[in-house]
Amino acid sequence: MCARAIALFILTIWSCLAAANMPAMTDDPSCPDGNVISGRLITDLCWSCMFPIRVAGVSLGGDPSNVPSGAASGSLCVCDDALGVPQPGFIVSMWEPAKLIELVRAPGCSATLGGIKLPLSDWRQQGTSGEGDWDAGDTGFYHFHYYTFPLVVMLDLFVEERCNPDAYMDLDLAYMSELDPSWSDELIAFFVNPESAAVANPLAIAACAADAAAAAVGRPIESLWWCAGSWGTIYPISGIDFAAGSMPENTSLLATRAVAGLHRRGLAWRTLGDDALCRGRIEPMFPKSQYRMSMFFPVPEAGDSFTYTAEATDAAGNTTTETRSRTTAGSHPIGQTTFIWGEWRVIPGVGEDAIYVLWRWHDCCATF
Repeated sequence: MCARAIALFILTIWSCLAAANMPAMTDDPSCPDGNVISGRLITDLCWSCMFPIRVAGVSLGGDPSNVPSGAASGSLCVCDDALGVPQPGFIVSMWEPAKLIELVRAPGCSATLGGIKLPLSDWRQQGTSGEGDWDAGDTGFYHFHYYTFPLVVMLDLFVEERCNPDAYMDLDLAYMSELDPSWSDELIAFFVNPESAAVANPLAIAACAADAAAAAVGRPIESLWWCAGSWGTIYPISGIDFAAGSMPENTSLLATRAVAGLHRRGLAWRTLGDDALCRGRIEPMFPKSQYRMSMFFPVPEAGDSFTYTAEATDAAGNTTTETRSRTTAGSHPIGQTTFIWGEWRVIPGVGEDAIYVLWRWHDCCATF
């Protein structure tokens, strides 16, 4: 009896100490709960966005035009096993939910992990949406947190061990901008990424108009590596941006910059193409065609539909009004205008931070 009481006392003390050291859960609107670890993983994720799935060169389901340029187009492949012995197989390709990126204003805030505040920084790194006056001088700043999110691996769907280039097995926090001085300082960002000097001119910026037009129809231009379509320019790779656009546009641009910066550091790999069938490849330049994005919070982009009113005038000058419906695709390419997929996905006050699912095209050699 005495031993049981002592054990209960020790367990109580341990629980109190553990609770004291846990990050605080808060109802503060500046750090909302994104409800990621919940039933929303099933209801608010665009499962159809994984299609088309290509097996041995044959597309199964979905729209074949959604296959990105540069993807592996063959049927059979060969990869070496752990002993260096060639193993034949067939090519399997698909869009997979690979990462989560959250853009938050409060330093240390993790909407993905339930609205907890991690001890990463203090109020001096507070961000802002920068939309107070809507003039040319407005600038915004968001922190980003980069999470591994191998959902198909976590659910044991479709993939074998070889077809997991990152070797991640669960949801995990992989990168935090609060610990990266280049994210909050554009001068440091310039020296970390000196190639930005080559595209810091009006002609390079004007060329992004072509990328915006191409991204609007789902085909961003890979050669314009410094452009993020209608969202803006990838350089400088920092969290500071002119805030003339909406929250979805601004946070999409900063999420793109975050992934581009990780590619520059070798922390994100290319999984697209014939040379990436056996393992991921380091790709310093951001491979835009490899990725698609889908907003998860505050308003999920899971192939929802909406109605709107349209007016039409005939040759006689008569005007008619009709109600039309539109269904969003559930995910969008890098740089696609937010007027197609998400200009309305903002909740004032409590929904001005964002969580995006990063979809990655993955070409893999599934060996026999």
